[in-house]
Amino acid sequence: MAFDGFADQSMTRNAMRAELLDAETELRLAYAWRDQRCEKSLHRLITAYMRLAISMASKFRRYGAPMNDLIQEASLGLMKAADKFDPDRGVRFSTYAVWWIKASIQDYVMRNWSMVRTGSTSSQKSLFFNMRRVQARIEREAAAEGRELDGATLRKMIAKEVGVPLADVEMMEGRLSGSDFSLNATQSTEDEGREWIEALVDDGQQAAELVQNSHDTEMLRQWLLSALTALNAREQFIVRERKLRDDPRTLESLGDELGLSKERVRQLEAAAFGKMRRSLETQSREVRGLFA
Repeated sequence: MAFDGFADQSMTRNAMRAELLDAETELRLAYAWRDQRCEKSLHRLITAYMRLAISMASKFRRYGAPMNDLIQEASLGLMKAADKFDPDRGVRFSTYAVWWIKASIQDYVMRNWSMVRTGSTSSQKSLFFNMRRVQARIEREAAAEGRELDGATLRKMIAKEVGVPLADVEMMEGRLSGSDFSLNATQSTEDEGREWIEALVDDGQQAAELVQNSHDTEMLRQWLLSALTALNAREQFIVRERKLRDDPRTLESLGDELGLSKERVRQLEAAAFGKMRRSLETQSREVRGLFA
């Protein structure tokens, strides 16, 4: 937008008109903010180094992010640097702030580069921001030596140069090869073109499968109910307490209640399961006979 460009120019002009701090003044402002939380000192320190933040933000314009957003992220990094700066270490604030500004901008660029998370580790960030530069240098050196590199060899050399696994290089190459596309975009320029989302395979169960599964589940439930009702009262009680409760009872507790030994309860349980299995097999054969 035109307004964005105007805002960029306005911020840049204001930053360029800001005072230049000498080491002594910078140190005094840093102490005032750290020890007294003096907001005027903080504002003066931030304002003086906004030109540094804007300059660093401009180096990331090639990644397609709006300049206003880059400047905002650079400002956040600058404020973080001011909040964490320790003047007792004898380092100039500008030297310390560079790392925080760069880290804030890089995080923003990577968050907004793609809907798919591009990378979060330090090695992946290094690869994201250096891969194209390293690749171009390797290709120039190979061309100067009269060598032609294939894709696999080039990726291996990049991985070795940057110090990351080959899999990271292959993943990042795919991320940087193109931008995201909407699944609602049409496959052709025609008005009636089919959207890409319509070409996706539905991994969920289809209507026929749902009906069949529902039918089979109900049939199995009826079989089990029929097999259970064929047992006598004591066998039904043991099966319910051992298999149909959320917290199954032990053979010992059932034996105490029924006045039987633990082994006798186990025998009755086994006999009940045998009856149920035979009942289910009979019903299954009857169903198969209907469709034979």
